[in-house]
Amino acid sequence: MLVEIVKYLSVYLVSMVKFFGGPVTGVSLGLSYVETVLLTVAGMMTSVVIFSMIGRAVSKWISARRRAKRKPMFSKKNRRIVQIWKRFGISGVAFLTPILFTPIFGTMVAALFGAPRKHIFIHMLWSAIFWSAILNFLVFKFGQMAEGLLLSIRF
Repeated sequence: MLVEIVKYLSVYLVSMVKFFGGPVTGVSLGLSYVETVLLTVAGMMTSVVIFSMIGRAVSKWISARRRAKRKPMFSKKNRRIVQIWKRFGISGVAFLTPILFTPIFGTMVAALFGAPRKHIFIHMLWSAIFWSAILNFLVFKFGQMAEGLLLSIRF
């Protein structure tokens, strides 16, 4: 029982920080597809809830810190994020969060640009469900293929 809880917590906690880590962790721990999808979505959404509430405060702190260190306000990465926001809004940021950003960073970007929390939750939820289903499917299928290939090779 304790071993199962640790497995679930591992996938959940990894997904809070780096979305793609959830499916990989789930497969490596022997969890089912459905368990891994649900835990990956739950992990991302926990980050979304936490960082949508503190996102603006954290972004102000980061901006003040950058100014104190005299770092440029707009890097190449920041400009790209602004372009995504201007072109696609919260939908674009939410869509790219699991595959390009981290749940923490994507949520902070949405909060910084002033998206209402309700919109952040809704868009991040559909994105988490969509990408969790796809990424878990790919990891489960290709993971099995890679395992079969490795087992067939004789050393």
